[in-house]
Amino acid sequence: MSELRYTAGDTECVGYVAQPKGSGPHPVVLVTPAFGGLDDFARGKANWLATLGYIGFAVDYYGEGRTARDEAHASEMMHVLQADRATLLVRMTAALDTARTLPNADKSRIAAIGFCFGGKAVLDLARSGAALSGVVPFHGIFDAPPSGSTKMNTSVLVLHGWDDPLATPEQAVGLAAELTVHCDDWQILAFGHTSHAFTNPDAQNPEAGMAYSGSSNDRAFATMQAFLKERFAQS
Repeated sequence: MSELRYTAGDTECVGYVAQPKGSGPHPVVLVTPAFGGLDDFARGKANWLATLGYIGFAVDYYGEGRTARDEAHASEMMHVLQADRATLLVRMTAALDTARTLPNADKSRIAAIGFCFGGKAVLDLARSGAALSGVVPFHGIFDAPPSGSTKMNTSVLVLHGWDDPLATPEQAVGLAAELTVHCDDWQILAFGHTSHAFTNPDAQNPEAGMAYSGSSNDRAFATMQAFLKERFAQS
């Protein structure tokens, strides 16, 4: 487990890599954090993925290792990239390129998972046509960038809380329509009575539609594991 510095255009990014045991080559899973930036939650998921035999690579899409001081600061930082989806894609593409160069990495077997705004980031990576084994947004945000979508060269598994106020049922149906046009292999698993941030134990504001759900969390990660196992076996 170690810090990893890499570049995206003119920006230095500070990621985090957790290596599994053994010499490899190992599949790589990019872990794309929520709107606060690379935090202990994302690093923890990278560590957990390493116990499954994957290289966990938590990425820095804000650049320079920047993280939010609080929720208001996180929203401010996120809105900068929301208004500049091209830069977000540059930083995600740089992370993918870096993943292919990691020691012991199997460059033909790389997937990307993301949480909240990170879910949007991995969907944008898929929309760009990047070659990946799989993409998994958890309680992601679904709006497409102004550039739209190209043919997706990956499989997509969307793990979604049906009561998420940031991704309404209508928006979920819209994403399904987009995926039908651009992605040959997609699935959406929606959890009933489940809101935004359902994987985050610190999310405890159900009135605002932000609440951890232990059952949905466990089902989502079990589904993700099965998806990655299937996709990496076919890559």
